[in-house]
Amino acid sequence: MQQALVKDTVSLRLQPGMKQRIETLAKATNRTKSYIIEEAISSYLTLNEWQTQSILEGLKEVEAGTTTPHETVLAKWEAKACK
Repeated sequence: MQQALVKDTVSLRLQPGMKQRIETLAKATNRTKSYIIEEAISSYLTLNEWQTQSILEGLKEVEAGTTTPHETVLAKWEAKACK
């Protein structure tokens, strides 16, 4: 027996015109408005979680002194560009 998927409910206010854009996209892609909204939020979170994690890792590298100096990176790129 398969268990029903339980989802949380969230209410939000949208900028003018955004609801219509969601409805139009849902209709054009034969998806529900909920699907469109959930996919948009999921994509946003994935990108921003990755970006934030990368920044935090970069800051740790700076604090640990394990970064490559700008001049070294620039010199490598300039050497590649001259080939």
